[in-house]
Amino acid sequence: MLAKPSMICPEPMSNLAPTDPDTALGREIASLHDLDLHNLRSRWRQRLRCPAPATLTRPLLLRLLAYRLQAKVLGDLDPEAVRFLDKIAKANARQRDAAEKRSAKAVPTVPPVPPIRGLKPGTLLVREHLGTMHRVLVVADGFTWESNRYTSLSEVARAITGTRWNGPRFFGLRDKPGASSASSETLIVPSHKAGAL
Repeated sequence: MLAKPSMICPEPMSNLAPTDPDTALGREIASLHDLDLHNLRSRWRQRLRCPAPATLTRPLLLRLLAYRLQAKVLGDLDPEAVRFLDKIAKANARQRDAAEKRSAKAVPTVPPVPPIRGLKPGTLLVREHLGTMHRVLVVADGFTWESNRYTSLSEVARAITGTRWNGPRFFGLRDKPGASSASSETLIVPSHKAGAL
């Protein structure tokens, strides 16, 4: 059951005015903004009679010190409000733990490695470039073009064009996303028919 706002804060906040600059508390809280981290820790020790938490950053230490000073002067939360806030914190912790357990159990699956779709030796790739037909033969250890051996199609495409190309894309084996394979200018002749050309 959610607590009514009147249970958490019995007085309207406007009546409290904790940071009103005309009050001593308001002036003290306003003066905290001018202090560096070391001086904030000193002020914490002076006013609260205990050491400041060592791991807090300056903005967080400033806020906590201002709250603790206000709580000391105006009164801290009543026990019912503390129980209510603890209940919310525990519910959030349970939800976070449950989410961590779900994510820990649901290990993302690794997609399988796609099968190698390499070209078989003996396959002939025919590509027209700048009005010239280029024939590339797939061999066991790479490719041949004009009696020269190459280890990749990219090397062949560079030799043909004089510029760097993605070899499979140049030969139409890998189209751009959204492009149809019918627009490719490469003719792929299977290995058993390559001898006929």
